[in-house]
Amino acid sequence: MKNNFEQISVKPGFMKHNGGVLFRNISETEYEFKSIINKNHLNAAGITHGGYLSALVDAGAGTAAHRAAGNAPCVTISLDLKFIGGSKVGDEIIGNTKILKKTNTLIFLFCELKNNGKIITSASGIWKILKVNPSSLGPGG
Repeated sequence: MKNNFEQISVKPGFMKHNGGVLFRNISETEYEFKSIINKNHLNAAGITHGGYLSALVDAGAGTAAHRAAGNAPCVTISLDLKFIGGSKVGDEIIGNTKILKKTNTLIFLFCELKNNGKIITSASGIWKILKVNPSSLGPGG
C-alpha cells in the first residue's frame, strides 16, 4: 500500500519559494514526488524551465537518497539529466525515483519526471551520505 504524500518543503528556501514538493515512500528502494507547474516556473518560450525541472529532480531524488540512507544527510555529487518532453502551467509533474545501489557512503539512483504519463525528464545521480559527528549537533543532538 502506498503512503500519503507529505509536503517536504517546510523550511524557507528555494523549493518552498517555488511552490514546494510533495513526497512519499513507495518501498525501501522506490519513492514518488510531485509538484504543480506555476507561471513562475516557465521559460521565455512558455514551457517549464529546465532549471526548475533540474531543481525538482534534485529535491525529490535527494529526499529519496536521504530516506534510503536512513535519514542521514546527503549531498548531490553528480546529476545527469535528459530533457525529453515539455510541460506547462497547471500540469502536475510526477517524479519516480529508484535506488539502484547503496554503499556505506554513496547512493546511486535513477529518476524520471512524467507529465500526463509521458516522460519529460530522466536523470541518473549519485549522492554522498554525510557522516554526522553527534558531538557537532549540540545538546540533545
